[in-house]
Amino acid sequence: MKMIVMPSRARLLAATAVLAVVTLAGCGNSDGTGSSDGDKLDVVTSFYPLEFIAMKVGGDRVNVTTLTAPGVEPHDLELTPKQVGSLTEAALVVYEKGLQPAVDEAVEQNATEAGFDVSAAAKLIATGAEHEHAGEETPGEHEGESELDPHFWLDPTRLADVADAVAAELGKRDADGAQGYRDRAAALRKELTTLDSEFTTGLSTCRLKSFVTTHEAFGYLAKRYGLEMVGIAGLSPDAEPSPARIKDVQDVVRREKVTTIFYEELVSPKVAESIAHDLKVKTAVLSPVEGLTDSNATDDYLSLMRTNLNELKKANSCT
Repeated sequence: MKMIVMPSRARLLAATAVLAVVTLAGCGNSDGTGSSDGDKLDVVTSFYPLEFIAMKVGGDRVNVTTLTAPGVEPHDLELTPKQVGSLTEAALVVYEKGLQPAVDEAVEQNATEAGFDVSAAAKLIATGAEHEHAGEETPGEHEGESELDPHFWLDPTRLADVADAVAAELGKRDADGAQGYRDRAAALRKELTTLDSEFTTGLSTCRLKSFVTTHEAFGYLAKRYGLEMVGIAGLSPDAEPSPARIKDVQDVVRREKVTTIFYEELVSPKVAESIAHDLKVKTAVLSPVEGLTDSNATDDYLSLMRTNLNELKKANSCT
């Protein structure tokens, strides 16, 4: 199985990337460390969950920047020449191959030594929709279901594994700070273990086991905590659901008395609102924690996940 490659509205032009490197490469350090602030390492991350890890694990020994600005849907990221140039200056570029095609291309062309793909550490699997009924077609059976799901960070235990891997990579580039990176990764694992326990306890008594969301970003969460995800648009948030798919979702909502259609903050809620209006059920935000917005800029991964937990408990009647 291959990891699903998310569509991007515009691919990075090779000529632009080359020009950016030629223009900006001269701004770097001659020692090749990628450091621009004393002894700190310059770390570039591709989107928010990896930025969160790098900042927590790196501490005050790193400068962390992210390629995906707040409010930008990560799957649709387009890189500027300046961003491409920043890859040539970085000591470490933390990304997930297959999630953002523009980033994959830029890393391949400009940061092969610095690039670190977290996919192996995340142990990606094919999640798909697990909602099955005897003698009926599974609503989740549609193109892309058998592909590897990139949204590993919605399982806190997988995020902890990736944090350990990032700590190891930082230690390779900064031997003096290696123990500190390991210690901070261990501290983060404790926080994520606590979060995992909260989800396990909070979702263990749910009267409803199914939840409906705009796209299938929550497969790891559902698998970890014994729920059943029904996605309207599959793994890609850009995918347009067919009329047949919408009917399948409506049938699940009616049959299982689903109370809420979830949508996410970085994607249009129109389809979710339309289905909810037709079926006279509620809508609410369930964040895939792919990026921050102006409205949640003071949050972090941990607080956003706890908000998700509260929303799921309300929607699924968990005591």
